Amino acid sequence: MKTILLVIDGAADFPCESLDGQTPLQAAHTPHLDALARTGIVGSVQVTPVDMYPGSDAANMALLGYDPAKFYTGRGPIEAAAMQIPMEEKDVAFRCSLVTTDGVTMLDYSSGHIDTEDSRKLIELANSKLGTSSIKLFPGVSYRHIMRWTGGPTDVRTYPPHETVGRKLSEILPEGDGDVVLRKFIDDSINLLNDLPFNKRRREEGISPANTLWPWSPGRAPQLTAFSKKRGVTGGLISAVDVVRGLGVLTGLQIINVPGATGYFDTNYRGKAEYAVNALDHHDFVWIHVEAPDEAGHMGSVEEKVKAIENIDRHVVGTLRSLLDGKVDYRLLCAPDHMTPVSTTKHAIGPVPFLLYDSTRPLNRGHQLPYDERALDQTSTVVDEGYRLMDMLIEGQA
Repeated sequence: MKTILLVIDGAADFPCESLDGQTPLQAAHTPHLDALARTGIVGSVQVTPVDMYPGSDAANMALLGYDPAKFYTGRGPIEAAAMQIPMEEKDVAFRCSLVTTDGVTMLDYSSGHIDTEDSRKLIELANSKLGTSSIKLFPGVSYRHIMRWTGGPTDVRTYPPHETVGRKLSEILPEGDGDVVLRKFIDDSINLLNDLPFNKRRREEGISPANTLWPWSPGRAPQLTAFSKKRGVTGGLISAVDVVRGLGVLTGLQIINVPGATGYFDTNYRGKAEYAVNALDHHDFVWIHVEAPDEAGHMGSVEEKVKAIENIDRHVVGTLRSLLDGKVDYRLLCAPDHMTPVSTTKHAIGPVPFLLYDSTRPLNRGHQLPYDERALDQTSTVVDEGYRLMDMLIEGQA
Protein backbone atom coordinates (compact mmCIF):
# COMPACT_ATOMS: atom_id res chain seq x y z
CA MET A 1 0.00 0.00 0.00
CA LYS A 2 1.37 3.38 -1.03
CA THR A 3 0.50 6.39 1.15
CA ILE A 4 0.44 10.10 0.30
CA LEU A 5 0.15 13.10 2.60
CA LEU A 6 -0.95 16.22 0.70
CA VAL A 7 -0.77 19.41 2.77
CA ILE A 8 -2.61 22.36 1.23
CA ASP A 9 -1.06 25.01 3.40
CA GLY A 10 -3.49 27.51 4.91
CA ALA A 11 -6.35 26.53 2.59
CA ALA A 12 -9.06 26.58 5.28
CA ASP A 13 -10.85 29.88 5.77
CA PHE A 14 -13.91 31.73 6.98
CA PRO A 15 -16.92 32.60 4.78
CA CYS A 16 -16.05 35.48 2.45
CA GLU A 17 -18.47 38.26 1.58
CA SER A 18 -17.02 38.52 -1.93
CA LEU A 19 -17.84 34.82 -2.44
CA ASP A 20 -21.46 35.26 -1.30
CA GLY A 21 -20.73 33.70 2.06
CA GLN A 22 -18.70 30.78 0.75
CA THR A 23 -15.15 29.94 1.75
CA PRO A 24 -12.44 29.64 -0.94
CA LEU A 25 -12.58 25.84 -0.55
CA GLN A 26 -16.33 25.93 -1.18
CA ALA A 27 -16.12 28.33 -4.10
CA ALA A 28 -13.22 26.62 -5.87
CA HIS A 29 -13.96 24.15 -8.66
CA THR A 30 -12.43 20.93 -7.29
CA PRO A 31 -13.79 17.94 -9.23
CA HIS A 32 -10.94 15.63 -8.22
CA LEU A 33 -11.19 16.30 -4.49
CA ASP A 34 -14.97 16.01 -4.79
CA ALA A 35 -14.60 12.60 -6.46
CA LEU A 36 -12.33 11.34 -3.67
CA ALA A 37 -14.69 12.73 -1.03
CA ARG A 38 -17.60 10.75 -2.48
CA THR A 39 -16.00 7.44 -1.48
CA GLY A 40 -13.61 8.62 1.22
CA ILE A 41 -13.81 9.96 4.75
CA VAL A 42 -14.22 13.68 5.31
CA GLY A 43 -13.54 14.70 8.88
CA SER A 44 -12.56 17.50 11.21
CA VAL A 45 -9.14 17.83 12.82
CA GLN A 46 -7.60 20.20 15.34
CA VAL A 47 -4.09 20.05 13.92
CA THR A 48 -2.17 21.85 16.65
CA PRO A 49 -3.17 22.10 20.33
CA VAL A 50 -5.58 24.98 20.89
CA ASP A 51 -3.12 26.63 23.29
CA MET A 52 -0.34 26.63 20.67
CA TYR A 53 0.14 29.15 17.89
CA PRO A 54 -0.97 27.38 14.66
CA GLY A 55 2.20 28.00 12.71
CA SER A 56 3.17 25.89 9.72
CA ASP A 57 6.14 24.55 11.69
CA ALA A 58 4.20 23.00 14.58
CA ALA A 59 1.22 22.14 12.37
CA ASN A 60 3.23 20.24 9.76
CA MET A 61 5.09 18.48 12.54
CA ALA A 62 1.71 17.29 13.79
CA LEU A 63 0.51 16.19 10.35
CA LEU A 64 3.69 14.16 9.97
CA GLY A 65 2.71 12.33 13.13
CA TYR A 66 4.84 14.01 15.81
CA ASP A 67 3.11 15.64 18.77
CA PRO A 68 4.23 19.30 18.75
CA ALA A 69 3.38 19.61 22.44
CA LYS A 70 6.27 17.20 23.07
CA PHE A 71 8.73 17.88 20.28
CA TYR A 72 8.35 21.45 19.03
CA THR A 73 11.20 23.79 20.01
CA GLY A 74 10.81 26.66 17.53
CA ARG A 75 10.76 27.42 13.81
CA GLY A 76 14.39 28.57 13.60
CA PRO A 77 16.05 25.20 14.24
CA ILE A 78 13.71 23.41 11.82
CA GLU A 79 14.65 25.75 8.99
CA ALA A 80 18.30 25.53 10.01
CA ALA A 81 18.08 21.78 9.49
CA ALA A 82 16.73 22.32 5.97
CA MET A 83 19.68 24.57 5.21
CA GLN A 84 22.11 22.05 6.75
CA ILE A 85 23.37 24.64 9.22
CA PRO A 86 25.44 22.93 11.94
CA MET A 87 23.76 23.17 15.35
CA GLU A 88 25.63 22.38 18.55
CA GLU A 89 23.97 21.90 21.93
CA LYS A 90 24.43 25.56 22.93
CA ASP A 91 23.28 26.94 19.57
CA VAL A 92 19.91 28.66 19.20
CA ALA A 93 18.53 29.27 15.73
CA PHE A 94 16.14 32.11 14.89
CA ARG A 95 14.23 32.51 11.65
CA CYS A 96 15.53 35.85 10.43
CA SER A 97 13.16 37.39 7.91
CA LEU A 98 14.19 40.14 5.51
CA VAL A 99 11.27 42.54 5.84
CA THR A 100 10.20 46.07 5.00
CA THR A 101 9.67 48.68 7.70
CA ASP A 102 9.83 52.45 7.85
CA GLY A 103 11.54 52.25 11.22
CA VAL A 104 8.18 52.66 12.91
CA THR A 105 5.77 50.16 11.35
CA MET A 106 5.99 46.64 9.88
CA LEU A 107 5.06 47.18 6.22
CA ASP A 108 5.83 43.97 4.31
CA TYR A 109 6.82 40.58 5.75
CA SER A 110 8.52 39.45 2.51
CA SER A 111 10.22 42.58 1.13
CA GLY A 112 8.07 42.24 -1.97
CA HIS A 113 8.94 38.53 -2.21
CA ILE A 114 12.53 39.47 -2.89
CA ASP A 115 14.55 37.26 -5.25
CA THR A 116 16.88 34.76 -3.57
CA GLU A 117 19.94 36.04 -5.42
CA ASP A 118 19.29 39.60 -4.27
CA SER A 119 18.54 38.63 -0.68
CA ARG A 120 21.67 36.47 -0.46
CA LYS A 121 23.87 39.49 -1.16
CA LEU A 122 22.13 41.47 1.58
CA ILE A 123 22.48 38.67 4.13
CA GLU A 124 26.15 38.22 3.32
CA LEU A 125 26.66 41.96 3.79
CA ALA A 126 24.75 41.93 7.06
CA ASN A 127 26.72 38.96 8.35
CA SER A 128 30.00 40.73 7.61
CA LYS A 129 28.86 43.93 9.36
CA LEU A 130 26.52 42.72 12.12
CA GLY A 131 27.77 39.21 12.80
CA THR A 132 29.87 38.50 15.89
CA SER A 133 31.85 35.62 17.33
CA SER A 134 28.55 34.17 18.61
CA ILE A 135 25.97 35.47 16.11
CA LYS A 136 26.06 34.35 12.48
CA LEU A 137 23.64 34.88 9.59
CA PHE A 138 22.94 32.27 6.92
CA PRO A 139 21.18 33.11 3.63
CA GLY A 140 18.13 31.09 2.67
CA VAL A 141 15.39 31.45 0.07
CA SER A 142 13.78 34.80 -0.80
CA TYR A 143 13.04 36.60 2.48
CA ARG A 144 13.60 33.52 4.71
CA HIS A 145 16.98 33.36 6.47
CA ILE A 146 18.56 32.08 9.69
CA MET A 147 20.39 33.66 12.61
CA ARG A 148 22.42 31.23 14.73
CA TRP A 149 23.32 32.51 18.18
CA THR A 150 25.72 30.35 20.17
CA GLY A 151 24.65 30.57 23.80
CA GLY A 152 21.58 32.50 22.76
CA PRO A 153 18.23 32.67 24.56
CA THR A 154 15.09 30.64 24.01
CA ASP A 155 13.01 32.35 26.70
CA VAL A 156 12.27 35.44 24.63
CA ARG A 157 8.99 36.46 23.09
CA THR A 158 9.18 37.25 19.40
CA TYR A 159 6.57 38.04 16.78
CA PRO A 160 6.22 36.55 13.27
CA PRO A 161 6.30 39.31 10.64
CA HIS A 162 3.49 37.81 8.54
CA GLU A 163 1.18 38.15 11.56
CA THR A 164 2.14 41.73 12.38
CA VAL A 165 1.98 43.74 9.13
CA GLY A 166 0.63 47.20 9.93
CA ARG A 167 1.64 47.10 13.60
CA LYS A 168 4.05 49.50 15.28
CA LEU A 169 7.50 48.02 15.82
CA SER A 170 7.43 49.24 19.41
CA GLU A 171 4.55 46.79 20.04
CA ILE A 172 6.26 43.75 18.54
CA LEU A 173 9.94 44.04 19.43
CA PRO A 174 11.48 41.03 21.24
CA GLU A 175 10.76 40.82 24.96
CA GLY A 176 12.61 38.75 27.55
CA ASP A 177 16.01 37.12 27.78
CA GLY A 178 18.37 38.63 25.19
CA ASP A 179 15.95 41.32 24.04
CA VAL A 180 18.54 44.12 24.30
CA VAL A 181 20.83 42.36 21.83
CA LEU A 182 17.97 41.49 19.48
CA ARG A 183 16.52 44.99 19.47
CA LYS A 184 19.95 46.49 18.75
CA PHE A 185 20.41 43.98 15.94
CA ILE A 186 17.12 45.08 14.36
CA ASP A 187 18.05 48.76 14.65
CA ASP A 188 21.52 48.14 13.25
CA SER A 189 20.06 46.26 10.30
CA ILE A 190 17.86 49.21 9.41
CA ASN A 191 20.83 51.55 9.57
CA LEU A 192 22.86 49.20 7.38
CA LEU A 193 20.28 48.32 4.72
CA ASN A 194 17.84 51.21 4.43
CA ASP A 195 19.88 53.57 2.26
CA LEU A 196 21.67 51.03 0.08
CA PRO A 197 21.52 51.84 -3.67
CA PHE A 198 19.71 48.52 -4.11
CA ASN A 199 16.86 49.66 -1.87
CA LYS A 200 16.79 53.13 -3.37
CA ARG A 201 16.20 51.51 -6.77
CA ARG A 202 13.42 49.35 -5.38
CA ARG A 203 11.65 52.39 -3.98
CA GLU A 204 11.95 54.19 -7.31
CA GLU A 205 10.42 51.13 -9.01
CA GLY A 206 7.57 50.95 -6.50
CA ILE A 207 8.90 47.74 -4.92
CA SER A 208 9.17 47.19 -1.17
CA PRO A 209 12.75 47.75 0.01
CA ALA A 210 14.48 44.95 1.90
CA ASN A 211 15.66 47.12 4.75
CA THR A 212 15.17 45.30 8.06
CA LEU A 213 16.24 41.95 9.55
CA TRP A 214 13.67 40.47 11.91
CA PRO A 215 14.66 37.49 14.13
CA TRP A 216 11.85 35.34 15.54
CA SER A 217 10.82 31.84 16.75
CA PRO A 218 14.10 30.73 18.36
CA GLY A 219 14.90 27.23 19.51
CA ARG A 220 17.44 24.47 19.89
CA ALA A 221 17.50 21.52 17.54
CA PRO A 222 14.53 19.18 18.21
CA GLN A 223 15.12 15.46 18.64
CA LEU A 224 12.77 13.51 16.36
CA THR A 225 12.72 9.77 15.79
CA ALA A 226 13.31 8.86 12.15
CA PHE A 227 10.05 8.42 10.25
CA SER A 228 11.17 5.03 8.91
CA LYS A 229 11.86 3.76 12.43
CA LYS A 230 8.61 5.19 13.78
CA ARG A 231 6.39 3.96 10.93
CA GLY A 232 8.26 1.06 9.38
CA VAL A 233 8.30 2.62 5.90
CA THR A 234 10.66 4.93 4.07
CA GLY A 235 9.44 8.18 2.58
CA GLY A 236 10.12 11.25 0.53
CA LEU A 237 9.19 14.93 0.83
CA ILE A 238 8.34 17.46 -1.85
CA SER A 239 8.23 21.09 -0.72
CA ALA A 240 9.85 24.39 -1.64
CA VAL A 241 9.52 25.75 1.91
CA ASP A 242 12.45 25.42 4.31
CA VAL A 243 10.33 24.92 7.43
CA VAL A 244 8.77 21.84 5.84
CA ARG A 245 11.99 20.60 4.28
CA GLY A 246 13.61 20.92 7.70
CA LEU A 247 11.08 18.54 9.18
CA GLY A 248 11.93 16.12 6.40
CA VAL A 249 15.63 16.36 7.19
CA LEU A 250 15.04 15.93 10.93
CA THR A 251 12.92 12.81 10.35
CA GLY A 252 15.13 11.21 7.70
CA LEU A 253 12.84 11.63 4.70
CA GLN A 254 14.38 11.92 1.25
CA ILE A 255 14.20 15.56 0.12
CA ILE A 256 13.00 15.52 -3.49
CA ASN A 257 13.74 18.63 -5.53
CA VAL A 258 11.22 19.50 -8.22
CA PRO A 259 12.24 21.95 -10.98
CA GLY A 260 10.06 25.04 -10.85
CA ALA A 261 8.83 24.47 -7.29
CA THR A 262 8.83 27.95 -5.77
CA GLY A 263 6.61 27.97 -2.69
CA TYR A 264 4.50 30.63 -4.41
CA PHE A 265 1.60 30.93 -6.89
CA ASP A 266 3.83 30.08 -9.83
CA THR A 267 5.00 26.76 -8.42
CA ASN A 268 5.21 23.64 -10.56
CA TYR A 269 2.02 21.96 -9.33
CA ARG A 270 1.99 19.13 -11.85
CA GLY A 271 5.69 18.48 -11.37
CA LYS A 272 5.14 17.93 -7.67
CA ALA A 273 2.60 15.20 -8.39
CA GLU A 274 4.73 13.56 -11.07
CA TYR A 275 7.83 13.50 -8.87
CA ALA A 276 5.73 12.14 -6.00
CA VAL A 277 4.54 9.22 -8.11
CA ASN A 278 8.11 8.53 -9.21
CA ALA A 279 9.17 8.54 -5.56
CA LEU A 280 6.61 5.85 -4.80
CA ASP A 281 8.69 3.50 -6.95
CA HIS A 282 11.28 3.61 -4.15
CA HIS A 283 9.22 4.51 -1.08
CA ASP A 284 5.89 3.56 0.43
CA PHE A 285 5.19 7.12 1.66
CA VAL A 286 5.48 10.54 0.09
CA TRP A 287 4.61 13.94 1.52
CA ILE A 288 3.59 16.74 -0.85
CA HIS A 289 3.38 20.25 0.55
CA VAL A 290 1.91 23.18 -1.42
CA GLU A 291 2.36 26.67 0.01
CA ALA A 292 0.30 28.79 -2.42
CA PRO A 293 -3.05 28.97 -0.52
CA ASP A 294 -1.23 30.23 2.57
CA GLU A 295 0.55 32.95 0.60
CA ALA A 296 -2.80 34.06 -0.83
CA GLY A 297 -4.30 34.19 2.65
CA HIS A 298 -1.47 36.37 3.92
CA MET A 299 -1.97 38.66 0.92
CA GLY A 300 -5.69 38.89 1.64
CA SER A 301 -6.45 37.78 -1.92
CA VAL A 302 -9.62 35.73 -2.32
CA GLU A 303 -9.02 35.41 -6.06
CA GLU A 304 -5.50 34.03 -5.68
CA LYS A 305 -6.60 31.63 -2.94
CA VAL A 306 -9.40 30.16 -5.02
CA LYS A 307 -7.05 29.89 -7.99
CA ALA A 308 -4.38 28.15 -5.88
CA ILE A 309 -6.89 25.58 -4.59
CA GLU A 310 -8.11 24.94 -8.14
CA ASN A 311 -4.53 24.49 -9.35
CA ILE A 312 -3.89 21.98 -6.58
CA ASP A 313 -7.04 20.06 -7.48
CA ARG A 314 -6.36 20.02 -11.22
CA HIS A 315 -2.60 19.65 -11.39
CA VAL A 316 -1.73 17.83 -8.15
CA VAL A 317 -4.74 15.70 -7.22
CA GLY A 318 -5.79 15.20 -10.84
CA THR A 319 -2.30 14.12 -11.86
CA LEU A 320 -2.03 11.74 -8.90
CA ARG A 321 -5.32 10.13 -9.85
CA SER A 322 -4.41 9.77 -13.51
CA LEU A 323 -1.07 8.15 -12.69
CA LEU A 324 -2.20 5.93 -9.79
CA ASP A 325 -5.84 4.92 -10.26
CA GLY A 326 -6.15 1.33 -11.41
CA LYS A 327 -2.38 0.85 -11.27
CA VAL A 328 -1.39 1.14 -7.60
CA ASP A 329 -3.22 0.64 -4.30
CA TYR A 330 -2.92 3.86 -2.34
CA ARG A 331 -4.26 5.96 0.50
CA LEU A 332 -4.25 9.73 0.30
CA LEU A 333 -4.66 12.14 3.20
CA CYS A 334 -5.37 15.75 2.22
CA ALA A 335 -5.48 18.46 4.88
CA PRO A 336 -4.61 22.10 5.48
CA ASP A 337 -2.16 22.61 8.31
CA HIS A 338 -4.20 25.55 9.63
CA MET A 339 -6.55 28.31 8.55
CA THR A 340 -5.17 31.46 6.93
CA PRO A 341 -8.29 33.61 6.49
CA VAL A 342 -8.06 36.25 3.78
CA SER A 343 -10.14 38.53 6.01
CA THR A 344 -7.42 38.68 8.68
CA THR A 345 -4.32 37.68 6.63
CA LYS A 346 -3.16 35.79 9.75
CA HIS A 347 -3.25 32.20 10.91
CA ALA A 348 -6.32 31.30 12.95
CA ILE A 349 -6.88 28.69 15.64
CA GLY A 350 -9.58 26.16 14.93
CA PRO A 351 -10.36 22.83 13.27
CA VAL A 352 -9.89 22.25 9.55
CA PRO A 353 -11.44 19.66 7.22
CA PHE A 354 -9.43 16.62 6.16
CA LEU A 355 -10.00 13.99 3.49
CA LEU A 356 -8.82 10.38 3.73
CA TYR A 357 -9.22 8.24 0.61
CA ASP A 358 -8.37 4.55 0.27
CA SER A 359 -8.41 3.15 -3.27
CA THR A 360 -8.96 -0.37 -1.89
CA ARG A 361 -11.88 0.56 0.36
CA PRO A 362 -14.27 2.91 -1.42
CA LEU A 363 -17.07 3.87 0.94
CA ASN A 364 -20.70 4.57 0.19
CA ARG A 365 -22.15 6.38 3.18
CA GLY A 366 -25.35 7.50 1.50
CA HIS A 367 -24.76 11.15 2.42
CA GLN A 368 -21.77 12.79 0.79
CA LEU A 369 -19.92 15.30 2.92
CA PRO A 370 -18.27 18.08 0.93
CA TYR A 371 -14.55 18.54 1.26
CA ASP A 372 -14.73 22.01 2.71
CA GLU A 373 -15.49 23.76 5.99
CA ARG A 374 -19.18 22.73 5.96
CA ALA A 375 -18.01 19.26 6.93
CA LEU A 376 -16.72 20.57 10.26
CA ASP A 377 -20.27 20.72 11.60
CA GLN A 378 -21.59 17.65 9.78
CA THR A 379 -18.92 14.97 10.12
CA SER A 380 -18.94 12.24 12.73
CA THR A 381 -15.18 11.76 12.29
CA VAL A 382 -13.52 14.25 14.63
CA VAL A 383 -9.82 14.08 15.47
CA ASP A 384 -8.82 16.24 18.41
CA GLU A 385 -5.07 15.69 18.11
CA GLY A 386 -3.65 16.31 14.66
CA TYR A 387 -0.65 14.02 15.02
CA ARG A 388 -3.02 11.02 15.15
CA LEU A 389 -4.04 11.53 11.51
CA MET A 390 -0.83 9.82 10.44
CA ASP A 391 -2.00 6.63 12.18
CA MET A 392 -5.10 6.71 10.01
CA LEU A 393 -3.06 7.19 6.86
CA ILE A 394 -0.30 4.63 7.46
CA GLU A 395 -2.31 2.00 9.31
CA GLY A 396 -5.63 2.47 7.51
CA GLN A 397 -7.52 3.32 10.69
CA ALA A 398 -10.83 5.11 10.37
